[in-house]
Amino acid sequence: MMKKKNAIGYWAVLLLLCCPLYSGAQELFEVPRDASTRWVSFENLSGAKGAAALKNQGAKGDASRWIKAGDSVVILDYTGCGVIRRIWMTFIDRSPEALRSIRLDIYWDGAGKPAVSVPVGDFFGIGLGRTAAFQSALFSNPEGKSFNCYIPMPFKTRARMVFVNQSQKDELLFYDVDMTVSEKPAEDLTYFHAYWSDNEGIGLGEDFEILPRVRGRGRFLGCNISVRTDSVYRDTWFGEGEVKIYLDGDGSHPTLAGTGTEDYLGSAWSLGPFSQLYQGAPVVDKQKGQYAFYRYHVPDPVYFQRDCRVTIQQMGGGGRNVIRSIVRAGGKVRPVSVMTAAGLVRLLDTTGYPGLFEEAFPADDWVNFYRIDHYAATAYFYLDTPDAALPPLAPLSRRLKYIR
Repeated sequence: MMKKKNAIGYWAVLLLLCCPLYSGAQELFEVPRDASTRWVSFENLSGAKGAAALKNQGAKGDASRWIKAGDSVVILDYTGCGVIRRIWMTFIDRSPEALRSIRLDIYWDGAGKPAVSVPVGDFFGIGLGRTAAFQSALFSNPEGKSFNCYIPMPFKTRARMVFVNQSQKDELLFYDVDMTVSEKPAEDLTYFHAYWSDNEGIGLGEDFEILPRVRGRGRFLGCNISVRTDSVYRDTWFGEGEVKIYLDGDGSHPTLAGTGTEDYLGSAWSLGPFSQLYQGAPVVDKQKGQYAFYRYHVPDPVYFQRDCRVTIQQMGGGGRNVIRSIVRAGGKVRPVSVMTAAGLVRLLDTTGYPGLFEEAFPADDWVNFYRIDHYAATAYFYLDTPDAALPPLAPLSRRLKYIR
């Protein structure tokens, strides 16, 4: 009888084969005649044929290297056509400071600006400077101490990847980048991009931009989001914010809108820890008020032909009396709606409704309200150009500000 764990792995593989990210479904026994495989690591930095394991008579002569604090190292510089299939790495210091200080930069086809420039922990699927054992369709961390990415990343003429150690400690780095290379690129190729941002400076009632507007033809692949709640809001629920996706010329109103944060993740009624192929919450730490979660649009693609922008509302919920106490403690609050037995009262569309501190305001009903917590997100997307014209990565001081 098949063990439960093996059965789960079987179905995971089957689903991935049925929902490929890059090209059409391919049988495992099919071998493309124009493709070959390369592994790039310190054991074979060039990825050249027959050039691996040259040192120490092939006996683990160059498995890892020290990257000094403040230094960077090019871990991939391949000229030719191919697709990165997997990135794996681990390093000796995986503290919150290190995971936010080290960044991964990736350049396509000789572009002067990176398509990816993201803190390494956030890039590999979890924010907050934290690690957790989890597995999704795009990323995994088997035991909470390594980093795997399985997103296909095609390129036409060149792929370059840089490990930048902005931390205060030297890092012992192990890694490999696994590719398939061929003589010509696939038709309608789009380039992989990743963008990190946070909500520093965003005011009450303003949506956090997970992905600022990018222009061109592409696909929003999804995102991971991390939230550190402000203690002034106590244990009230932070996750009423709706994800909105603006497509192909949308102005004030989006084409796509969710119904709440945990709803976007495919869960319901608050949030507990879980990890699945396309949705999950590897970190749910209610004591510290820290949450890290993801949603990947693999079986439900989000395509755009002209432009795309993605946001999430900073909104929570709770009862009237606790919200009053939050306001008295100096918390920023703006009620937006009340769910009563008679139905939803849309406060922003209603005039003359009792104020929060009036006795006529419902005491036992759920109140949705704007609030301000700290959000950070990494957006993943494909675009038909190697330069997405997005702002550069935020400075280190800002990236480190909210990780404890």
